[in-house]
Amino acid sequence: MIVVTGATGNVGRALVDQLTTADTPVRALVRDPRRAHLPTTAETTRLTVSADATDMTAQFDGADALFLHASATGEHTTAFLAAARTAGVQHVTVLSSIAVEDDPAHDTFIHTWHRTLEQDVRDSGLDWTFLRPGGFATNTLQWAWQIHDGDTVRGPYAKSVSTPIHEADIAAVARHSLLERHSGTAHVLTGPEAVTTEDQIAAIAHAIGRPLTYTEIPPHDVVPEMFPIIPADMVPGFVASLATTVDTAPPLTTTVQTVTGNPARTYAQWAQDHADDFRTQN
Repeated sequence: MIVVTGATGNVGRALVDQLTTADTPVRALVRDPRRAHLPTTAETTRLTVSADATDMTAQFDGADALFLHASATGEHTTAFLAAARTAGVQHVTVLSSIAVEDDPAHDTFIHTWHRTLEQDVRDSGLDWTFLRPGGFATNTLQWAWQIHDGDTVRGPYAKSVSTPIHEADIAAVARHSLLERHSGTAHVLTGPEAVTTEDQIAAIAHAIGRPLTYTEIPPHDVVPEMFPIIPADMVPGFVASLATTVDTAPPLTTTVQTVTGNPARTYAQWAQDHADDFRTQN
């Protein structure tokens, strides 16, 4: 039995789908089972998070592996891991971040949070695998509201370059790591290609069959509403970080193909998979 936290999120949902398709027993821990809408072959259980590890052991009964999305457990991650170990879980695969690979001299909130998370997991006594993806392709769903409203997307740095990764590829690596026990391994994950912001808008336009234009605006004209997935107070720092990616050649990894045997999905494929999210809503 594999326990999955964050099972209604982008990666967690994809992981549950892949595990159940392969007839692997799955228990999805969610905050509201009635609204989860997960495969019926998955056992869906209400997530219990507490400062007391003894309050949480029952949700791991019969499980030997765990997929951990830290946002599900917050400040109680240490107790959550202790409960898992007490209940018999042996291995945990953790959704971390490529930010952990950065120079510690340039710490950001994301960097510090995931470094702390990884250390908590090391200290838990469980065997572990860390997944360190770069930018999620799903982050570009932040443009959906502008595309619903018209044919122009406004934002900074049209030539900003990234390596967006499909959530299904992160889930696929997670599935292999859980089933094959990639103990003591940190998988750095990127998409298969470097693409600019303009490239991504063009891919979305092709997917939805509608012309779209990206209009670059000065950084000082950016408003938080342009990045709805980012807390408003973090938007200035995020925009500043985008400036460092203009006309760059970011590192690419082949980890997805090495681990799964299949090439990582392109951003264009992700856009096709999510075309309905961008089509005009009536």
